[in-house]
Parts: sequence; C-alpha cells; structure tokens
Amino acid sequence: MSVLKNATGHFKDKLAGGLRKITVPEWKSDIYVKSAYSFATEQNIIKLQSEGKTVEALVETLIAKAMDPEGNAIFSKADKITLMTEVDPNVIIRVCADMNTPIDTLEDIGKNS
Repeated sequence: MSVLKNATGHFKDKLAGGLRKITVPEWKSDIYVKSAYSFATEQNIIKLQSEGKTVEALVETLIAKAMDPEGNAIFSKADKITLMTEVDPNVIIRVCADMNTPIDTLEDIGKNS
C-alpha cells in the first residue's frame, strides 16, 4: 500500500470516529465536535488567524465545528454577527480552546509510550 493510501485511510478513520461532547453550562447546552477536520474546513480559520483576525477566527471555528449529537451544524454563517456581538467572548474562547484540544485515548497514549 502506498504512503498516500495509508495517510488517507488513517484520516478517514479519524473522520469516521465518534463525536466528543463539550458541556457549555452558560448556554445550557452540550455541543459536539469531531476528533479531526480537513484542511478544507480549517482553511478559512487559518487565513483569518494569519490576518490577525483572531476573534473572527474563533467565531468561524464555532460555526465550522460545533454540532448537535447527530453531527449536524448548530450554527450557520448567518449567525456570525450575533456570535461576534451578542455572545460572551470568554465562553467562546473557552469552548474553542476545548474544541481544538486533542484528546488522546488511553490506547493512543499506550502506543506512544
């Protein structure tokens, strides 16, 4: 098997993995995130960060990554202004930090020991 096939197979496995729950008490809700996202998903977020638009990048992170338990997006592009102007920035920062923190499984940790 080629290296590229191994790489794409590995990533498909990560994308097919379950969702991780993040409890947001301030919103009286749980949100769900995948364990991995493609560069296509990350592209706009990375671009905004490189332009120094950190706040907008955080909001784009929420829009692109926050899901319900079935894996459906809970925010849309239409929510961007509301998220930027009417939602507690400290909560957004905390949620985005949690979204972007990889959680290794015990099996993964054991493999790396």
